[in-house]
Parts: sequence; C-alpha cells; structure tokens
Amino acid sequence: MEVILQQDVDNLGHIGEVVKVKPGFARNYLLPRGLAILADQKNLARLEHQKRSVAAKKAKAEKAAQETATRLGTLEVQIPARAGDENRLFGSVTNQDIHDALGRQGVEIDRKKILLDAPIKTLGEFEVPVSLGAGVRGKVRVTVVREPE
Repeated sequence: MEVILQQDVDNLGHIGEVVKVKPGFARNYLLPRGLAILADQKNLARLEHQKRSVAAKKAKAEKAAQETATRLGTLEVQIPARAGDENRLFGSVTNQDIHDALGRQGVEIDRKKILLDAPIKTLGEFEVPVSLGAGVRGKVRVTVVREPE
C-alpha cells in the first residue's frame, strides 16, 4: 500500500514522500495518527501542487534576498565613535550599531542576521557579512570614523 507522509516518521521517510508500507501498518498506525494519507490520484495531485507552490515561494524569497544583497553591496555605512590613542575605541561597535545605521539608510535587516564575529574595537573599514535567508549572504562595508569633538 502506498501512502504520502504528512510528517517525518523515523525509519520510514520524511514529509511529502510517497512510501510503500504494509496495509496493516498504514491502517492501524499511520492513518489514524494523521502521519500519512492514502496515495490516490487526488492526494498525489494535491502533493504535486504543494511542491510547485513551495518551489515558487522559495524562488521568490531567493530573488528578494539577492536583490537585498546587491543593494547592501553598494552601501557604505559610517559609524562615528569616540576613540583614543592608537585609534582604539572607547567601547565597541556591535551588530546593533550596524543595524541602527542601516535603518537610517532605509534598509531593514534583523540585527541577528548581521554576522559580526566580535565587536569592532578600532577605527577603520570593515566588511561585515549579512545572512539574508534562502542561503544568500551579502556584505556591507562599515567604516568606523572618529567622532568629532
């Protein structure tokens, strides 16, 4: 008997897969618990439709992420900070500071997606990676300048 899995089932398969199982296992375990549905023409057609719609949504999200990555590549963010001798900052520049600076330029990105390894503690230019979802990463150029006194 063939069924379409509605949820991941250990040692059987993942959601959306069509698997062949014994009729008793399907009738007594998978179907009553809602783990699977029968693989008839109607359900197979619905599964194909769902796969197409998920693929379309994924392509749309990937395209939007690529556009945002391209836009980020053209931006340069300047962050003024107080610095002492040898260009060391009093404090540091964190992903929250970069998030705020991007927001002032009209780019809204979740601060958790700004992948700063460690806070910036010196003046200068830095390339900061940003995760944009759908497997797309962009980079934003951050320049930390001395705050005018």
